[in-house]
Amino acid sequence: MSSLGELRTIALRRKDGGPRVKEKYPDNKVALVFLLPWLIGLIGLTVGPIVASLYLSFTEYNLLRPPEWTGIDNFTAMFSDARFWNSFRVTVVYVIVSVPLQLALALGLAILLDKGMRGLSFYRSIFYLPSLLGGSVAIAILWRQVFGKEGLVNGFLSWFGIEGPGWIGHPDFALGTLIILHVWTFGSPMVIFLAGLRQIPDMYYEAAAMDGAGRVRQFFSITFPLLTPVIFFNLVLQIIFAFQSFTQAYVVSGGTGGPGDATMFYTLLLYKEAFTELDMGYASAMAWFLVLVIAAFTAFNFWLSKYWVFYDD
Repeated sequence: MSSLGELRTIALRRKDGGPRVKEKYPDNKVALVFLLPWLIGLIGLTVGPIVASLYLSFTEYNLLRPPEWTGIDNFTAMFSDARFWNSFRVTVVYVIVSVPLQLALALGLAILLDKGMRGLSFYRSIFYLPSLLGGSVAIAILWRQVFGKEGLVNGFLSWFGIEGPGWIGHPDFALGTLIILHVWTFGSPMVIFLAGLRQIPDMYYEAAAMDGAGRVRQFFSITFPLLTPVIFFNLVLQIIFAFQSFTQAYVVSGGTGGPGDATMFYTLLLYKEAFTELDMGYASAMAWFLVLVIAAFTAFNFWLSKYWVFYDD
């Protein structure tokens, strides 16, 4: 038998109708041993909690007593809760405003860095740094110092005789400061845009230049259409990440959700319901509603992509 036949069991029937010839499987126990830690993590840390939260969303559970089945009471209470709808509105506004601004800035800088400037690796690293630090507690604390009443922004405005408000403590501006923070973390989509730009053949631009097309026309006729798959990829990812934003709102607002719940993100309200009010059933219902919302946004983007995303074929 060939060496390939020694690696797997096959059943061969001779052309003359003779008996089957069987080869032995190798022992797969070693592979299962190596897969065991991953399987334990998958079941214990991913699948198990998902199933448990789905069950808890139909119960009343406060960590101190066993869960008590209540049916859809949590969802009924959730949809009639004004604070729930406010947190959902704040989060949707945050996503709709911050994600397009972030992607526009990331694309603009990627186009600038794609021109082959000197020190490209250095600039690419510097611009990527905010993505590594943007979700950290330290940056959120720094943001309080920048947009506080005595912060750097108001210090700059004072040079022109302007007395700025406490941006973070003002209900009209608090959400805007978090949007700016999200836009500032443009490094990750920028690197992906830069990789996509490097895949566009130069011959397209050379042919367009020979036909007299300027930079703007080249962007809308060549760069943007060929980059739409990358734009779509970044759009879907950043929408998912933005819906799950938590650290920025928690630290900047001190865990209160800001003045008048202006920065009460959906995840922040979920956290408060779970670990402050100890209403795990209600929090689980909120978590599953968020899953459905993210899935709906993702499905809508995939449906819409057939009208504006162009592939090579």
